[in-house]
Amino acid sequence: MKTLLVTGYRAHELGIFDNKHQGIPYIKKALANRLKPLIEEGVEWVITPGQYGVDLWACEVVSELKLQYPDLKLGIITAHTGQEEKWKEEKQNEYRRIIAGADFFGAVSNAPYDGSWQFRARDDLLFRKSDGILLFYDEDAAEGSPKFFKERALKLHAEGEYELFLIHSDEIQNIADEGNQRDYE
Repeated sequence: MKTLLVTGYRAHELGIFDNKHQGIPYIKKALANRLKPLIEEGVEWVITPGQYGVDLWACEVVSELKLQYPDLKLGIITAHTGQEEKWKEEKQNEYRRIIAGADFFGAVSNAPYDGSWQFRARDDLLFRKSDGILLFYDEDAAEGSPKFFKERALKLHAEGEYELFLIHSDEIQNIADEGNQRDYE
């Protein structure tokens, strides 16, 4: 596996509305824990749709991992241009900083939002260009945006030649509990 798609919930789907939320470091730790062995097994590119939430946190994790794995590359492929224009200024600045550090950044449609076809085209491209997916998805939570990625990944996985790795909320909760236990001791 050379190219890994990483995605999951949008921040608001997790009840996260700013980058100071105490859960973000635990999500990033879970992403790093899963990415490291995959990189060591041959992943060269991590690609993401670049939505605000798991996608951008994964980008930050990859940027940090590039210090340890200098050949690792990061690609952000959005559905349309200007996806960040309605975000708060703080989130826009964070987004611009992240995309500036990416090895590749592009939009499937060079127009502003025009319809759901842009998201379908983006998803088609992301799945075509990747050999597997690392998806933050919780079966017990509301379905949210990762549902479509999961359904498509399951179909490709069943056909063979596509890897599917899931991060569940239990995994993140365990990381948080371990951190809290260390703080207590």
